[in-house]
Amino acid sequence: MGRGWGFLLGLLGAAWLLGAGRGGRQPPETETAAQRCFCQDEVPDGIKSASYKYSEEANNLSEECEQAQRLGAVDESLSEETQKAVLQWTKHDDSSDNFCEADDIQSPDAEYVDLLLNPERYTGYKGPDAWKIWNVIYEENCFKPQTIKRPLNPLASGQENTFYSWLEGLCVEKRAFYRLISGLHASINVHLSARYLLQDTWLEKKWGHNITEFQQRFDAVLTEGEGPRRLKNLYFLYLIELRALSKVLPFFERPDFQLFTGNKIQDAENKMLLLEILHEIKSFPLHFDENSFFAGDKKEAYKLKEDFRLHFRNISRIMDCVGCFKCRLWGKLQTQGLGTALKILFSEKLIANMPESGPSYEFHLTRQEIVSLFNAFGRISTSVRELENFRNLLQNIH
Repeated sequence: MGRGWGFLLGLLGAAWLLGAGRGGRQPPETETAAQRCFCQDEVPDGIKSASYKYSEEANNLSEECEQAQRLGAVDESLSEETQKAVLQWTKHDDSSDNFCEADDIQSPDAEYVDLLLNPERYTGYKGPDAWKIWNVIYEENCFKPQTIKRPLNPLASGQENTFYSWLEGLCVEKRAFYRLISGLHASINVHLSARYLLQDTWLEKKWGHNITEFQQRFDAVLTEGEGPRRLKNLYFLYLIELRALSKVLPFFERPDFQLFTGNKIQDAENKMLLLEILHEIKSFPLHFDENSFFAGDKKEAYKLKEDFRLHFRNISRIMDCVGCFKCRLWGKLQTQGLGTALKILFSEKLIANMPESGPSYEFHLTRQEIVSLFNAFGRISTSVRELENFRNLLQNIH
């Protein structure tokens, strides 16, 4: 499956649309999140002063900022072939029955980005700004009251041991929501630790595994037991997305569906490859039983589903505040991929009732959702594989 999966991600990742983010109108409940995110570049007064300008600390900070800007920059170039393909894809999608169109597509500042030219890896974006983004995500979207503090949150005034006892008191759906966000956070941290900039000279850049960085984020002792919990949540996220791919197979099996490229022969080959991979996923035992979700009172279940949807939209908007363009690109893509996976799991009956041919008005996935779904699962799968690599490296050290 490895060769086929890599080829499929290459096809689906050729171009992904990233909107301007803050250009659209936001609902009131998300405006406070955006305001607290550090979207704007503010230079502290101390750095502006002449006495500080030439100090060693200022020079080091300037070098770090330049490196972060350089590593976080996005390669915006698209090959001539890809540019032509994007125009064809857009015409094809406009003629399809897309009722789940992303708001960003309508923005005049939106642009397509070649994911193959912009791999997810360490960019130098870290520290307080990055923590503020994740802090807002957890505080506003994980059904958590302000009085309950998360473990090892550097922005909290005091660490308490009440978080997990509070979490266990939540319903299974709300616990799952927190675990999914934690798993996504952990997965991104694994990627950054596995593709860390180990050497940066005018001769070459060397990327590789940074064991120290990985231990700081996941070692049981260094994280006071929090690291292993994060990794368990990563596996939970993996099972959720795996289950979604197995459930969405009927949508892609329909004769009318095609991975449109403008080349009929290539379209047929791509679809055959996609179905081969999805059938292989479906052949595994039950990955996760989502039937326990939203199984209670119908009104309560509907409200929880709507909360999930709104929270994911809010998280995506908060990702717009990430100061690093490449980090924002992959953060939004993986958030949308997870949201698409949940959309699939919550639409089991709609998928089962799809007509064999013709438009599917009840359930539909846009090209943007499809690209996000498969690339997000590709990143989670990479995280699982990298965990084994880190285990081997750590064993060699000891």
